Amino acid sequence: MPQIPTRHYQQFDADYSRKVPAEGYGGWKRAKVDLSPERTAVVVMHAWECGTMEDWPGWRRSVEYHPRALEILKNVFPPLLAAVRGSRLPRFHVVGGRDYYSHLPGYRSTVKLAGPSPRYPQVRKDPVYRRLARFRERAVFVGQRNWPDVRAGFKQLDFAPEARPLPGEPIAKDGHQLAALCRKHGINHLVYVGFAINWCLLMSPGGMIDMGRYGVFCSTIPEAVTAVENKETARQEREKAQALWRVSLNSGFIFSLRDFIRFLKSAPR
Repeated sequence: MPQIPTRHYQQFDADYSRKVPAEGYGGWKRAKVDLSPERTAVVVMHAWECGTMEDWPGWRRSVEYHPRALEILKNVFPPLLAAVRGSRLPRFHVVGGRDYYSHLPGYRSTVKLAGPSPRYPQVRKDPVYRRLARFRERAVFVGQRNWPDVRAGFKQLDFAPEARPLPGEPIAKDGHQLAALCRKHGINHLVYVGFAINWCLLMSPGGMIDMGRYGVFCSTIPEAVTAVENKETARQEREKAQALWRVSLNSGFIFSLRDFIRFLKSAPR
């Protein structure tokens, strides 16, 4: 069985002789683990083309990770996806936002395979709920003056050129569809790349929480993701660090870009 180096977090043993017992945990470790090319696929999720600062300044004022995402698309995605496409690993694309994908054969074949996605009836929304929602839009995210740009930008959403699916590469919009692709291809381990590791890749339909319900390992490549940061965390990208810890603890493994590409090039085809 081919092996690959990984980082993993040792969340034991808490040391109750310390003032802070968690400081007894082993923390980040390195090891080599088995990785089956027959059972592993790469997921490219929400790698969007969403305009420039000049196009939608209001969007950029509230989504600060966009410059980091552009750097990753430019410098990481081309060699990574070239290596993946030169290997036996399937490539799955997870989409969201506006409909920029339903006309593509890769999506139509997934719908035919998976059947109708489940619907989730919404709870009743009363006037208090609506007032709270309006308050959050003004005061939390994305700010009243920024909404026009965000809404206009989402209407133009598309695949980033570096992440556009090739003909024949499957596309899914939710966990129901992605799980159907996993069953068809015999996949039980997904390696996620895209944006953002602590938001869409974690919580959106087809993300890691979704796929954990189907019993799938969900791993990631740090160089191929970034995170939603805040004022207090952005300088050191601490939210990304926290998200990688969460992936290691709850979902899967952390593979470096260099190790993953080396694995792809050396694994049987």
